[in-house]
Amino acid sequence: MNKQEKYDRAYLRMAAEWSQLSYCERRKVGALIVKGRMIISDGYNGTPSGFENICEDDEGFTKWYVLHAEANAILKVAGSTQSCEGATLYLTMSPCNNCSKLVHQSGIKRVVYAMAYRDLSGVDFLRRAGVQVDFLPPLA
Repeated sequence: MNKQEKYDRAYLRMAAEWSQLSYCERRKVGALIVKGRMIISDGYNGTPSGFENICEDDEGFTKWYVLHAEANAILKVAGSTQSCEGATLYLTMSPCNNCSKLVHQSGIKRVVYAMAYRDLSGVDFLRRAGVQVDFLPPLA
């Protein structure tokens, strides 16, 4: 294992730990944005500020307004003096197609994810946009 992979795995473990802060029951997802080996933002999936921390409706479906982990992390950067330009995004799950647009527009140049979502169109979009995308499953 090279030095970069060691860092990648460590950041993915941190994102997995961060995901445990989510109130969502169906799936907990965590995200870290790293620039120059410094964590500039973090996020997990959940409801917007001021809303009750209940992500699913009575039938167990995710409410439409739940924010994904990567969107929350990118929005945190937008409200700071930092920039995502050239950063790496670490995700416990591959990004959906909507979040992939945010990732690309934010200037993130690399995405590392640990688990594949059933729809990989977001990953395909990012690669087409020139973002380096790496799948790095947890070690057994």
